[in-house]
Amino acid sequence: MSTPPNPYGQQPHPYGQPQYPQQSPYPQQQPGYPQQQAPYPQPGYGQQQPYPGAGGGWGNPLPYAPPVPPPKRKNRTGLTISLAFGLVALILGLAWFGNRDSGSPGGGESSFPAAEYRLTAPETLLDGTYELADDQSAERQKQLESSTVDESNIRDPKATVAQYTSASEGGVLVISGMHGRIKDPDTARESILRGAAGADGSALAVPAKDFTPAGSEVTITCQVVTMDQTGGGTAPLPICAWADDNTNASVTLVTDGTAKKSPEAIDLESAAATAAKVREEIRRPLN
Repeated sequence: MSTPPNPYGQQPHPYGQPQYPQQSPYPQQQPGYPQQQAPYPQPGYGQQQPYPGAGGGWGNPLPYAPPVPPPKRKNRTGLTISLAFGLVALILGLAWFGNRDSGSPGGGESSFPAAEYRLTAPETLLDGTYELADDQSAERQKQLESSTVDESNIRDPKATVAQYTSASEGGVLVISGMHGRIKDPDTARESILRGAAGADGSALAVPAKDFTPAGSEVTITCQVVTMDQTGGGTAPLPICAWADDNTNASVTLVTDGTAKKSPEAIDLESAAATAAKVREEIRRPLN
């Protein structure tokens, strides 16, 4: 009997030689792969690495490190405001305290009005836009009480000096004034502005002008002074003041926008309207 043919071919191996072609069905270089691959390539990525600057080997920088942002530029206007207003409360406070003796002389107690209103330093101003940063009222009151007070135009003065800041507006607001019984409000209003313009390091740039903002029953007088800064240069400061029978105060508001303007370009009518709004928020009945 003859031996039947091997059903798997004439090869000695029981399963024959592998029937794989000489050329692998998987090419050595897949389309879309870069010529130089990382040790563990992942299919589906083209020649562009998924993260800019990412390396393929262990010795390269971390592949997922985000780009470093450029350093933030310093806000020189904000720096200008902070340098200037570090001294404003002191200058304006002393401006009023140093000019109390300019009132009308003479007159007895009956010539002074009754005490009905006072000034406050609330936690916020201008509908919450500005927040209280520094209340110097108690300190100024001590200075006032320890000094020789000329009572020709005022009785029972109480100091109110406070500084406010606003992150959203990039601004600083300073109140400097007092409450008591004032016999000659016009003289008191003029005095506080004259004192601010004549303080050390400041100079009058735009003369005082009177305004009566809508809804206000008193005259608001505004001017612009320039103030020397540490490191050189000057900063324009719009200052508005009012006085009535019981309250006398100045309001200085500087924002990043106004700090960049020339003194002549500052809108004093708008500054007066702001001062009238501040007066409405800080002037309160005694009872």
